[in-house]
Amino acid sequence: MRSVRLAYWDSPFVNFRDFAFSEPGGHGYRWVQVKRFRLPAEPPGDQELLAGLIAHPEFRDLYDGSGIWQELRHGRWWADRIGPEAYVPVDAEVAVGVVREWAGGLGPVPDALDERLDEVVYEPVRRATGRYVLGELPEDARHDYVPVHIEFHELVLVDRTLGVLSLVVAADD
Repeated sequence: MRSVRLAYWDSPFVNFRDFAFSEPGGHGYRWVQVKRFRLPAEPPGDQELLAGLIAHPEFRDLYDGSGIWQELRHGRWWADRIGPEAYVPVDAEVAVGVVREWAGGLGPVPDALDERLDEVVYEPVRRATGRYVLGELPEDARHDYVPVHIEFHELVLVDRTLGVLSLVVAADD
């Protein structure tokens, strides 16, 4: 597999606390962060792109607010326990369903939040040429800080038309 260098672009962040829920605390301290990368001029296959993402420093993020470190962790997991094969290809309906079901897990989602999720997550999912969800990892892949998140969902979107790879993390604090 050839080495792929992805260029980090930006990172839209959707904090559920910024939206008016009908119930106090309905936000559940949930959020979505999307890290976007520009694809190379002649992008390789999706497996090589996934390997390039995993090798990128932006991948090593605990998603606990501490920022990017040259860490050994990614979300709940030891980063070295995640390879391209850990990502399972899914269709748009499944990918949208992962985030939509999680977002509505504590009750109705405010219309403004649903519109923002459509812009930042659902529309890019529908537009993507490749969609992946992080599959089940073995128990020993969990690192020592695991209890930071109650739920942690991860998608990778490859959009060859726009030349963008997006790492979508939906979680809570």
